[in-house]
Amino acid sequence: MNTPRLRTPAVVAALVLGLGLLAGCDSEGAKTNCSLDACTVTFDRGADADVNILGAKARIVSVQGDQATVEVAGQQATLTVGQAATDVGGLRAELSSLTADQVVVRISRN
Repeated sequence: MNTPRLRTPAVVAALVLGLGLLAGCDSEGAKTNCSLDACTVTFDRGADADVNILGAKARIVSVQGDQATVEVAGQQATLTVGQAATDVGGLRAELSSLTADQVVVRISRN
């Protein structure tokens, strides 16, 4: 009688990969916190940083006053804190907060 063997290395690898996708991809100058359909990205203000999230590259292009211009998947949009989410690069982006030190953007699937 043959019984299926549990492939422990494959199971462990799948779990690690899944947890890595949910955690997001941090880079120098940016931190991410992701779920399956959305990521909150905290960019250090003034840093030249980009992140790969939800299948797209995202970065801050510029910050002026209470607005930040973001680039997602090669498309740009200017966001204001408190404004409803805007379609950009096939995703939705919303400027959560803007301080002297950080720019926080929430990016989600449509």
